Amino acid sequence: MSAEKKLKELGIALAPVTPPMANYVNAVRTGNLLFLAGKGPGPVKGKLGREFTVDQGYQHARAVALALLAVMKAELGSLDKVKRVVKVLGMVNAVPEFTDHPKVINGCSDLFVEVFGDAGKHARSAVGMGSLPMGIPVEIEVIVEVT
Repeated sequence: MSAEKKLKELGIALAPVTPPMANYVNAVRTGNLLFLAGKGPGPVKGKLGREFTVDQGYQHARAVALALLAVMKAELGSLDKVKRVVKVLGMVNAVPEFTDHPKVINGCSDLFVEVFGDAGKHARSAVGMGSLPMGIPVEIEVIVEVT
């Protein structure tokens, strides 16, 4: 099934892409790779292990995945042009004793596999940060192979 059809089947409508906050772009294509700038879950603030639980963090990471899908579609015209999700870097704003970063970033990874099937399976890093811009709980960047 195409990624576009899968989105419709899942009942997902992508929001408009938000412009970058500074002097950079949402994505850069070089050859058959599309590098997406880091995105956050919107105007939420807080740390995992203090303001947010793992389940809430998972939902924030899923929201970021939706924003990243919107960037992919805006850049490519169709998600069907995504050949493979190559790499995900998930950054989690967490208290020092928090250790469930991978469970949080699964919110993004799981959605990519739902939408792209096996082509959504990717290499990944899920790391903890002492802080993230504007206090957001999660920031994720992605590299995708495109046709």
